[in-house]
Amino acid sequence: MTVHLEVAEGVGTIRLDRPPMNALDIAVQDRLKELAEEAAGRDDVRAVILYGGEKVFAAGADIKEMQAMDHAAMVVRSRALQDSFSAVARIPKPVVAAVTGYALGGGCELALCADYRIAGENAKLGQPEILLGVIPGAGGTQRLSRLIGPSKAKDLIFTGRMVKADEALALGLVDRVVPADEVYKAAHEWAAKLAQGPAIALRAAKESIDAGLATDLETGLAIERNWFAGLFATEDRERGMRSFVEEGPGKAKFV
Repeated sequence: MTVHLEVAEGVGTIRLDRPPMNALDIAVQDRLKELAEEAAGRDDVRAVILYGGEKVFAAGADIKEMQAMDHAAMVVRSRALQDSFSAVARIPKPVVAAVTGYALGGGCELALCADYRIAGENAKLGQPEILLGVIPGAGGTQRLSRLIGPSKAKDLIFTGRMVKADEALALGLVDRVVPADEVYKAAHEWAAKLAQGPAIALRAAKESIDAGLATDLETGLAIERNWFAGLFATEDRERGMRSFVEEGPGKAKFV
């Protein structure tokens, strides 16, 4: 298989495994969707890491495969392409991308589907599709502009240039930079901590933010209000507040 899901102690790692560059061909895209939906539905997965290995995250789509496709074929395939990435973005649990080496084109778009991005000092990110005469097609024009703002996104997409980890951090494209050999460890620490948190509240927070960003403020506030009130029906809310009153903050054990 070109993509694997490994689960341990509440953390699921979706690992790209298509040497040498983890090119995202149709088989990888379809498998990615399958495993994202599996991780979303498994109770033993409380947080997720996206990882391409020690050397490269994903260098982009399989250009040879795409070159052979005509307009009619891509009309059909483009929805499936987006759906595979959206399945990752819709995982109702905290998701962190552990980015090493190249994260270009579809690789960058995959990282954009995570809630948090940790990059190695050797990371290089970008959307070089314009250099092929096309534009990002797996969410890059939408997720990148929402993350770093339209003008910065246009600069990266219009020029197709790569940015190193330090510039990606300054742009807000990644959230943290660590030595290259510590990327997975840092991502696992982030995920493992959240895997011990209140799962329904974390889902509520993620869906409130994501759904709210796609609508107007008043609708977003209504989404937040409904989730907020609904959490008062959960055992985790009872445990969290009881622990706060009896023991102080940060000591609750959630189920």
